[in-house]
Amino acid sequence: MTPGINLLKKKKIKHTVHSFKHDPNAGAYGDEVVEKLGFPAERVFKTIIVALDGVGKNLCGAIVPVTGLTDLKHVAKAAGAKKAAMADPKEAERATGYITGGISPVGHKKRIPLLLDAQAMDHPTIMVSGGKRGLEIELSPQDLIAVTGAKVASIHK
Repeated sequence: MTPGINLLKKKKIKHTVHSFKHDPNAGAYGDEVVEKLGFPAERVFKTIIVALDGVGKNLCGAIVPVTGLTDLKHVAKAAGAKKAAMADPKEAERATGYITGGISPVGHKKRIPLLLDAQAMDHPTIMVSGGKRGLEIELSPQDLIAVTGAKVASIHK
């Protein structure tokens, strides 16, 4: 299991693990989750790591639906920063302990602030990465907030 799944077990957070055979030639990882697991796209969320106020500065995680785009201006505002940009993938991997395409919002190597898009609150459960490609965690948005300390904000276009 991954650090995120182990943490959920340790904290006795109700969750379900879903797995599938990841196709290395698949385009977007979120689309692959929707296709292979059959979950509605609006309930599948991805974790994007952003750099706040410049490259190599503070990192923040944005947990957003795989549908549409992340609004980096709203991410910056919600995080109390002037600007936000996609973090360097290697920097994101070092901070989280996960590889790009499999970054879970749970069980990061270094604690970074997390923002959960407000649309998550419309669903009883959502899917997030389990910490590797082909591994997903289904849990309630409230439980995700409880275990990660994520702040809810409108950060999706």
